[in-house]
Amino acid sequence: MITLSEKAYQKVKELMNDAGHSDDYFLKVEIVGGGCSGLKYNMDFSNEHFEDEQVFEQFDIKIITNKKSLLYLIGTELDYSDGLNGKGFEWKNPQASKVCGCGESFSI
Repeated sequence: MITLSEKAYQKVKELMNDAGHSDDYFLKVEIVGGGCSGLKYNMDFSNEHFEDEQVFEQFDIKIITNKKSLLYLIGTELDYSDGLNGKGFEWKNPQASKVCGCGESFSI
């Protein structure tokens, strides 16, 4: 399961509204090759849902991911920080054994 913190939810909702997306859009999360540590997170908004994708719903946002990415994302929480030490989304992935300094890539 993939979850959103309250702050991440608020930011995702804000970005969806700013982009003019209606309620039939999802937050699509995928793991792709790349970054300093070998794997990185990719997020986008989509209104297409394929049969092989897993859907999670939290608050009023649907989160979708493909089955391959789900293997790397089980138990992951997406958080958002707007503090003095940085601003942006933060992944809290219990499966990651190594995370790069910027937090955008990881390895298992």
